[in-house]
Amino acid sequence: MADAARDDRRRRRGDEQQSAAPTAPTAAPRGARAGGRTAASAAPSLDQLIHERMRLGIVSALAVNESLTFNELKALLHATDGNLSVHARRLEDAGYVTCAKSFDGRVPRTEYRLTDTGRRALERYLDHMEALIQATRER
Repeated sequence: MADAARDDRRRRRGDEQQSAAPTAPTAAPRGARAGGRTAASAAPSLDQLIHERMRLGIVSALAVNESLTFNELKALLHATDGNLSVHARRLEDAGYVTCAKSFDGRVPRTEYRLTDTGRRALERYLDHMEALIQATRER
């Protein structure tokens, strides 16, 4: 009988332990470092809108050209119509590029230009990347 009682207690303890499953340890904040400093406090965060490869390509191409048409950007970046359209729209919604639609005869023409806001955003992004490169080379 003592053995049965002991087995019963073990089963109950096992059930209690399973029902009170240990919680996963909480992860340190993103960018956390030893010593309490974080990467976020050491430098401004990257502009995620520009950081995406296709959008960085669009902004960079427009930074060195006064304007580019949709087809010129598409050829330059080796992009599909849909991919370029979606990324250009995101940049337009953020105010980084302007889009002017017109017709060249009966053919639609879409022309993109980098705005002052977009140029400043690109300059901040490049400054941040240069700082990251410098910090990495100093190690």
